[in-house]
Amino acid sequence: MAKGQKKILGIVLAGGEGKRLMPLTADRAKPAVPFAGQYRLIDFAISNLVNSGLQQIVVLTQYKSHSLDRHMSQTWRLPAILGSYVSSVPAQQRRGKHWFSGSADAIYQSLNLIQDEKPDIVVVVGADHVYRMDFSQMIDQHIESGLGATVAAIRQPIEMSSAFGVIDVDPDNPAHIREFLEKPESTNGLPDSPGEILASMGNYVFDADKLVEAVMSDANLDDSKHDMGGDIIPAFVAQNDCGVYDFIQNDVPGSTPRDRDYWRDVGTIDSFYDAHMDLIQTLPVFNLYNEEWPIISQTLNSPPAKFVRDARGSTGTMIDSIISLGSVISGAHVERSVLGAWTKVQSGALVVDSITFDRVTIEPGAQVRSAILDKNVVVRAGATIGIDREHDRARGFTVTESGLTVVPKNGIVER
Repeated sequence: MAKGQKKILGIVLAGGEGKRLMPLTADRAKPAVPFAGQYRLIDFAISNLVNSGLQQIVVLTQYKSHSLDRHMSQTWRLPAILGSYVSSVPAQQRRGKHWFSGSADAIYQSLNLIQDEKPDIVVVVGADHVYRMDFSQMIDQHIESGLGATVAAIRQPIEMSSAFGVIDVDPDNPAHIREFLEKPESTNGLPDSPGEILASMGNYVFDADKLVEAVMSDANLDDSKHDMGGDIIPAFVAQNDCGVYDFIQNDVPGSTPRDRDYWRDVGTIDSFYDAHMDLIQTLPVFNLYNEEWPIISQTLNSPPAKFVRDARGSTGTMIDSIISLGSVISGAHVERSVLGAWTKVQSGALVVDSITFDRVTIEPGAQVRSAILDKNVVVRAGATIGIDREHDRARGFTVTESGLTVVPKNGIVER
């Protein structure tokens, strides 16, 4: 894309192993984890870049990438005749016989992509956050600042500073980073809001030549973890060459005051679940139905969802839920839940406060509460899941401290 006379390349870091999302990542990379019935987590990052006008995007993959690569090939095809592309690039060991040792090393080992495209600006984003963002506004600020790097940041309560990479700004120039603090126990609030801090969102804009120089220098440091947030950004800050873009400034078309600055890191089972619950409120905290800034995904070749009586003529109910294409709810009760494509909920079954992925079957009389059911899970007739946590643990299912039960892909829940 050309922003003014600038050529811009987007890089999506999609190699995440996602250990904290196990067992959902037992058979797929973290960015490939399904979300909200018909999406994958990576769709949010790529949709934001494409909607922002970027036309050349590479996706760096590594762990368990087959599901992600298949989704990319089936979904993300931009018109090549215009020089546009979204390209999935696996780890290739171009710099030695080792896999990516960090996000900065992923870019270092993929420098050929930058050298081939010869961009002026590189936008680097993660692939496992749920949000909307117009990156063109951040790019404008970056270019106008004259700095080598710009970090996107979201405001968080100051008492949460120990959970984030915190950006300490210059009070006389709030768009300039004075210090980058990794999960500090205490820190100063913002000049215009003492009760808030700026937390890094894991999205960056760089002058291409300075990014190349930074990752090449970092590659030679034995004590570096080769991480973008932990090593590359602090290096730019140390050189007084790093700015911050306050996400509260971002104005996405079609957004509302309620969801305009929504951003959630879905790196844990609990945060993944909470992000789904954000979708199903009457006035959702995150609105999937913004037609002016669509989240794009694979078009499913599926019939509409169907709600019918069961064989005995009993009617079911569906309250405050999202039901995906191909699903059939037959004389069952579904409440405060998100059901993936081709989910079957049969006569007398109950699904409350839960999430299903594709092709889950919940047989007659089964009860599902506070659970996440991965692809192809079958809950047998009369069985329960998410009700007796100790029983769930004894059956080998993951139960979080908050009480969510997770059934892995192809799992069978017996009575």
